[in-house]
Amino acid sequence: MNIGTHGGACGHSCCLRVQDLTVKIGADTILENINLHAHCGEMIALIGPNGAGKSTLLKTILGQQAYDGIISFSVPGSRNRKPKIGYVPQSPAFDPGDSVTVADLFACCMSKRPAFLGQSKALREKISVCLERVHSESLIDKRVGTLSGGELQRVLLALALEPLPNILILDEPLSGVDVEGMETLMDMLDEIRKTYDLSILMITHDFSMLSRYADQVILLDKQLICQGTPGEVLNSEDFRRVFHRKGGNL
Repeated sequence: MNIGTHGGACGHSCCLRVQDLTVKIGADTILENINLHAHCGEMIALIGPNGAGKSTLLKTILGQQAYDGIISFSVPGSRNRKPKIGYVPQSPAFDPGDSVTVADLFACCMSKRPAFLGQSKALREKISVCLERVHSESLIDKRVGTLSGGELQRVLLALALEPLPNILILDEPLSGVDVEGMETLMDMLDEIRKTYDLSILMITHDFSMLSRYADQVILLDKQLICQGTPGEVLNSEDFRRVFHRKGGNL
């Protein structure tokens, strides 16, 4: 296995390349011979039925899962510098009765000072700047457990953007978000990738917004079944075959 940097056709832009990637857990092959290339500024959606290996692929790229193959990065300004990767997991559960605020959550992640001692003025200003990136400054003093699905995703996104990453990885960011909130969140992701020229790799089970936002769609079912524009993948025989065979189970 190998993690490194690469040059090649990407020039000075940041990109991610996965080559001949296979993941086995015990005797089970979870992913086999995966090849993909994510360019800077692209939004790539990973789709596939349950058990297809989508989350495993993200964990592998994040360095949390052993694998065979090559994962390499091209990073602007250096052939040896590792990329900064932002990660938004599937929405964690918070107790609505818990007194932890959004500011407390940021303080735990950004400061060595115990959160119960409060935030310094400088730290609070930094937290506010982070929340401004996702247009959510007003949430700074809200209790995390009382946030709506869309509000929580924006807070987690703001955390993932500090420090600003080269690649942003999201595991089902639309889960638990209502239809109006989905569009708001996708607009925000589109704005972020254009503003900061970063790549976005995300798992989604909602196909309705792919044609509007995604540059590439990757259909995964332990292997890379199909890759292309949203129209090419969603209208493909591979797409119909995979989801018909799985009984429509996403």
